[in-house]
Amino acid sequence: MNALKFITCGSVDDGKSTLIGRLLVDTKAVLQDQLAGVQRSGETDLALLTDGLSAEREQGITIDVAYRYFNTEARKFIIGDTPGHEQYTRNMVTAASSADAAVVLVDAIKLDWANPNLQLLPQTRRHSLLVKLLRVPSVVFAINKLDAVANPAMAFQNIAGALNQFAQEAGINIAAMVPVSALKGWNVVTTDNNDQPDWCGYTGPSLLSILEDLPVIPAETDVAFSFPVQWVEKPSAPTLVASRTALPPEGAAAAPWGGPAAAHHDSGVTTQGRRVFWGRVATGSIEPGQTIAVFPSGQTAVVSQVLSATRQPQNKAAGHSAGLVLDREVDVSRGDWLLSEHGSPEGQRQLSTTIAWMDDEPLVAGRLYWALHGHRWVKVKVLRVVHRLNVNTLAEEEATELPPNAIGHVTLALQEPLATLPFAQSRILGALVLVDTASHTTSGAVLVN
Repeated sequence: MNALKFITCGSVDDGKSTLIGRLLVDTKAVLQDQLAGVQRSGETDLALLTDGLSAEREQGITIDVAYRYFNTEARKFIIGDTPGHEQYTRNMVTAASSADAAVVLVDAIKLDWANPNLQLLPQTRRHSLLVKLLRVPSVVFAINKLDAVANPAMAFQNIAGALNQFAQEAGINIAAMVPVSALKGWNVVTTDNNDQPDWCGYTGPSLLSILEDLPVIPAETDVAFSFPVQWVEKPSAPTLVASRTALPPEGAAAAPWGGPAAAHHDSGVTTQGRRVFWGRVATGSIEPGQTIAVFPSGQTAVVSQVLSATRQPQNKAAGHSAGLVLDREVDVSRGDWLLSEHGSPEGQRQLSTTIAWMDDEPLVAGRLYWALHGHRWVKVKVLRVVHRLNVNTLAEEEATELPPNAIGHVTLALQEPLATLPFAQSRILGALVLVDTASHTTSGAVLVN
């Protein structure tokens, strides 16, 4: 099976770093000297396995996204430990944008677990909504710290009921819901919970077993071909390379310096005098003979070669890097898009978007930003803040601005057209990043509606 890239998210101190530490330790992905370095007062502090920044260790919080790797007999995993603090929501969005799954942790002891009508924490709701907006296909709710409540079965039942109701209102499809104790390891890697196999009245699989069966995001091969140009390789003269082992053919002229005859060594491309356009296939697939259009110039050409990273001719599909050689010289620069001649999106100068705002300065109408789409930069102007999403009630409220960490619908005007699709159709063609023109800080994650 393909490697699963998943994130852990949720509110502050819900146990995200501890859960990842437990996964790493119980799957034997941590060396003994690493364990020795995370001892506190004779006890192993699992959270320190992912909290690498000194500020994180001093404050006991996660600030930046920490990636860790482990594998089982069934699968390989890439974990992103995301911060729970509201002020670091931007880091969580960054990690979720490329994740196959999300494990949303819920801390049972922070909730009125004995109340069947309990209220979830705002950050739990916010992160769950962001996961949905970013089209993370699999959402797993892990209800943590149930070992610390008086009635674990009641707490699990009431919290699960609140999560199901919220998910139904928000349109979130729940892949699984599991009670866990990250600290003790119950239901994390195995269901052998200190001789309590039906702990909390739960008889399903462990969290790790659930993760082993989750699907990865398929490449967007059902969308027309698109290719953001990242680097243009100019043609160069063939390089003379002397072979140390091969002898020249019989009758061949000797090399000027008396050694074996020099051999021409090239990629098979440079001798044609053609430029190679390198990048990663965003959607669809490409093979020689296909006609492509250059965006935004509109010029067309036929693909004569598709190269792998080792310069071998090889057809490429979405998600794979490639070098493209065209049958004729056309003006293509870094930031341009190579698109299928038919079925590709047309350029848009005005976009209706959903924005997760990350800047400390609020988003207001009239402000100018840089927008990054693939490798293409264009200036954008905020025409209107349509409304803001209330993360507690899920209502769309009238608004004139988006404060930090808010989510809302915004209309943008572009100085130059962009070839976009709705984010619901393509995670790549439907996503942009807004960057402040003065400070060059990332200001917002944009999803095209």
